[in-house]
Parts: sequence; structure tokens; C-alpha cells
Amino acid sequence: PLDEYMLPYEEEVGQHPSLEDLQEVVVHKKMRPAIKEFWLKHSGLAQICETVEECWDHDAEARLSAGCVEERISQIRRHTTNIAPPTSDMAITVVTNMEPPPKESSV
Repeated sequence: PLDEYMLPYEEEVGQHPSLEDLQEVVVHKKMRPAIKEFWLKHSGLAQICETVEECWDHDAEARLSAGCVEERISQIRRHTTNIAPPTSDMAITVVTNMEPPPKESSV
């Protein structure tokens, strides 16, 4: 069962917060969006949640670098690929947009 979707910080500042409202919650109160308990029980999501939380560290020097985040995601991908490798019965669909988007007029 899923809860009704709510925006991050919606409980604290409502659906249409001002910049000042968000600054109060994030900068001054140092709050971060809530992570659902059931996400932490899933092995792959738990690792992603841990990585996200480390990116939110209040100390800028303690935050993960983009390279570290990339490496962690690659490790998670390798780990999940090793657990459930694709079988010949699995169909993989790749959707691509072969036509470039229309160019905007500069006039």
C-alpha cells in the first residue's frame, strides 16, 4: 500500500511554500525530506537512501563528491545485476526518440 504522494516538506510548509518558508525549514532548521521506512528495508533502495543522506550532510566538506556517488550507483548496479542476471525469457524494451526535437525559431 502506498501513501498519497506529498511534496518534500509539504507537511511543514504546505503545497505552495515561499522561498523564505523553504529557507527556514532547510537552512535554519536543517531538516531533510523524510525517507520512508519501507525503502530502508529494500537492499538496493537502502543503499541509495544512504547515499542520498550523505549528499545532504550539513557540512559541505563531508558531502559525497559526484564521482563517489557515480561509483556507488555503479556498485549497486553491479550487485543487483549479479543477483538477478537477465534470462532469455526476459524482454528488454528500449524506447528512443529517433527524431530530434523541432528547432526554435530565432526570429
